[in-house]
Amino acid sequence: MVKIGIVLATYNGEKYLRQMLDSLLAQTRPADFIVAVDDGSKDSTPEILKSYQDRLPLQICISPQNMGHRSAFSKSLELARPQLGDDDLIALADQDDVWLPQKLEILEKAIETSDGLSKKPDLVFGDAQVIDAEGKIIGNSWREMDGIPEHLSLRALLTGFTNVTGCMTLFRANLLEKILPIPEQVPVHDQWITFCACARNGYVSISDPVIQYRIHGQNAIGLGHSHTWTGNLKLNLQWARMITGTPLFGELSEDDQKFLKRYIGYIQDRLDKPIIPQYTAWVARNARSLYPHVSGLFGLIPRILYGIIGAPIITKFFGKK
Repeated sequence: MVKIGIVLATYNGEKYLRQMLDSLLAQTRPADFIVAVDDGSKDSTPEILKSYQDRLPLQICISPQNMGHRSAFSKSLELARPQLGDDDLIALADQDDVWLPQKLEILEKAIETSDGLSKKPDLVFGDAQVIDAEGKIIGNSWREMDGIPEHLSLRALLTGFTNVTGCMTLFRANLLEKILPIPEQVPVHDQWITFCACARNGYVSISDPVIQYRIHGQNAIGLGHSHTWTGNLKLNLQWARMITGTPLFGELSEDDQKFLKRYIGYIQDRLDKPIIPQYTAWVARNARSLYPHVSGLFGLIPRILYGIIGAPIITKFFGKK
């Protein structure tokens, strides 16, 4: 029988952690094991975790110092890896959400159903209800609330776009050979996991809500956390350069490799130069990868024109930082 392992990273999560763990207890398809890595909490988080060990198949690792959420999830995946076979599955958990009772059951069924695809996907992700700090539902669809597309092309993911939130996913354990170790330059772990899945057998989305996603003003990532315009460009540049230094870059098609190298040059020039008309044709050809959240030709044309204006002009005349 296929096993499902949950990996959970915690940090000063005492306020909501009990609700999260109670929702794991309520799963109609229980997990076979749960690896929790506490990232140097200064509150009662480790004690709360230990209090659930007699009710959940919970393995706890306490880090003496804070490593950051990327490193904590990387550590939890490393600890889970020896316990999983190639046919097994992994779910990611955040400390402040509430899982709906049928989450694992729904996602396990979805990832094993190809629905006409030539091969079964490596990852599936669902939607979420959105709740506030007190647990009140403030949105019935995280995807609609944040304008998240159901699917992105590989090239869109190469540019730094991501549409998958880790706590809503289930993915194949054999994908860990691509995922680990998570590169240090990766901004968030689920962005890297999604890219690895897309570069291999692909990923799919389902419309079912599988969790209650909590927005409380102190989320490590998610809605409400944004960078400056130039900050986003620099993050995208860091992401693209990072990919070129990984084994996965060599597994991309020659055309995708050329696209990524051209994209790196484009972003660097956009950061440094006031206007870059030499990229007009390239931006137009690749507009749907560069602006996957924009629909329709009339929406893309202004983006294409805007896309050849560099940071020196945009920051001075368009009010962006």
